[in-house]
Amino acid sequence: MNTVAPSRPAQLHLRRLRLAAGPAAPAEARRQVRAAIRAWGLRADPDTAMLLTSEVVTNAIEHEPGRTVTLAITCTDDRLRVDVHDTSRLLPVLADCPADAEAGRGLLLVAALSAEWGSYRTPAGKAVYFTLAFQPGPAGWERSGPRPARAWGR
Repeated sequence: MNTVAPSRPAQLHLRRLRLAAGPAAPAEARRQVRAAIRAWGLRADPDTAMLLTSEVVTNAIEHEPGRTVTLAITCTDDRLRVDVHDTSRLLPVLADCPADAEAGRGLLLVAALSAEWGSYRTPAGKAVYFTLAFQPGPAGWERSGPRPARAWGR
């Protein structure tokens, strides 16, 4: 009799919170992203993650008709993903701004530094997201993703 062990599902972590749509929201979002990267043991660049989070949250609160935005931080075995939900129905577009423009280049940074980014409509409005692929580990490091939350089979 042959038996096959079940395949191991991708590790998934999730942190979701509401932020007041005000000037303190980007800083709180950055703190939450840094805390998730540390707590989950991710091999993601925290500086890049915080910069892109700040850009996406700032755009959301500038265009947010409501009082809150929702930050969702997730990861799988190979990626960190940050989604920012708001109640605006307008999807973002990349602006064609001159290099010396003081505003309008945030999504260009997101597009340039993320593994992928995009937006999608939600029942309440829209969400804008980006992903970061995990950095390679030192020699002998077998996994490129997060540490398991708990041992398999327990």
